[in-house]
Amino acid sequence: MYYAQAKNNFMSDKNRVYIFDTTMRDGEQSPGASMSLEEKIQIARVFDELGIDIIEAGFPIASPGDFEAVTEVSKILKNSIPAGLSRHSKKDIDRCYEALKHAPRFRIHTFISTSPLHMKHKLNKSPDEVYDAIKEHVTYARNYTDDVEWSCEDGTRTDMDYMCKTVELAIKCGAKTINIPDTVGYTIPSEFTKIIETLLNKVPNIDKAILSTHCHNDLGLAVANSLAGVQAGARQVECTINGLGERAGNAALEEIVMAIKTRPDLMPYQTGINTTLLSKASKIVSNATGFPVQYNKAIVGKNAFAHEAGIHQDGMLKNRQTYEIMTPESVGVKQTSLVMGKHSGRHAFKDKLNSLGYPDLTDDIISNAFAKFKVLADKKKHVYDEDIIALIDDSLIIDNKVNAINLKSLKVYAGTGEPQKAEMTLDVYGDVKKASETGDGPVDAIFKCIKILYPHDVNLQLYQVHAVTEGTDAQATVSVKIEENGKTTVGQAADTDTLVASANAYINALNKMIIKREKTAPMEQDTQKVRGI
Repeated sequence: MYYAQAKNNFMSDKNRVYIFDTTMRDGEQSPGASMSLEEKIQIARVFDELGIDIIEAGFPIASPGDFEAVTEVSKILKNSIPAGLSRHSKKDIDRCYEALKHAPRFRIHTFISTSPLHMKHKLNKSPDEVYDAIKEHVTYARNYTDDVEWSCEDGTRTDMDYMCKTVELAIKCGAKTINIPDTVGYTIPSEFTKIIETLLNKVPNIDKAILSTHCHNDLGLAVANSLAGVQAGARQVECTINGLGERAGNAALEEIVMAIKTRPDLMPYQTGINTTLLSKASKIVSNATGFPVQYNKAIVGKNAFAHEAGIHQDGMLKNRQTYEIMTPESVGVKQTSLVMGKHSGRHAFKDKLNSLGYPDLTDDIISNAFAKFKVLADKKKHVYDEDIIALIDDSLIIDNKVNAINLKSLKVYAGTGEPQKAEMTLDVYGDVKKASETGDGPVDAIFKCIKILYPHDVNLQLYQVHAVTEGTDAQATVSVKIEENGKTTVGQAADTDTLVASANAYINALNKMIIKREKTAPMEQDTQKVRGI
């Protein structure tokens, strides 16, 4: 069911909670989390299948890249409603419409600050001026669509009487969704409950709109505040996969959804989310951003369903419910781990990928991953599920059809006494080149070789290594983040040889940077990335 249809039935279904995902907008504002157009399209397809009601694909006025992403995402969605963010500016709203107009249904999400602190120091406007701006721009947005959402930025630090006044005005001007952002993660659940209850009790026309939450995690309370808002009467939650977002992040979508599903006794609500795809969505977002999911992350972390303590293991053997409040299968996590080996064929490999949440990969990606799997199976005693996932993620990242640079061979000399040395062969735009360099460690020598063979000037902002599986033959995943003229890219690669993974991760980041160079610079009026709520 389309969100618009569902919203028409809102009065008859008070227990429906709509999920508004802002991974590609607010999530991307997390430093280093920028995503390519191709990655956003891939994410959008998964989100559409996941059952997300509204997908905020970007901030169209912020840059040509954001405009393009919102445009292309709006064209491919089959169920989810695309949304774009805009400030209280007619240029912003026009740009939003131009990006969204390709969709049969779309939402314009417009916002302005309402807290005394923001009005004085950020906007340099009086409360009356902000009030007038709300009237002008919500009305203007309503001319483009009947699905307008209005947000009072820094809502939890806004005077309550003034908030009620502005909310009433926004609804009167045509806003169908009213969002209350905890922009800086300041509030606590009891306080947020009171805000929502006050709006429901004091705003005369509040029955004509859906109240929404948008909570940040600066105090670690984003999910708790969001759920408190729902219990108080809010029926939309704005959130991100893996809790991605500025500073400490946003409310984690997977935690919101599973909390509602797991505690119907206290929260008798429905979301419409296909929870069995949550793990898949988490992996795809992690892969696109280069942000690994922490092992102890709720719902989608590696250890979310792991039990080491003897007492816990004993309880699990007797009854899984002793220490698990949800099944791994309910979020798309499989428990099998030691079924693949060097004698496994392509058909078995494809079946395995399907069980791990990758049912729709292209033949090229499968072939690439299968070839890597056969090589890995010859090196390792056991190939774990995590090994295969790392191979797939690596294959999703690396697209040889667009790569300018590819690693052909690498030899590294390391140890005590002599300087560490790397010998490398690269294919650079079809030209095979060789180099030999020493460095302050083997990784430094490798990166120096790459710079010799493909001259460039970037800043290395992150070099991170973590083992995918256990043991001395564990596969390593390396993440590299580079910066050039304000643009950042993240590269990842996995291999049992950490140094090979390091080279491929750096090359992957460099290939992404080459693609980024070809994109148009941000609009002149926005010298910095536009941010909001």
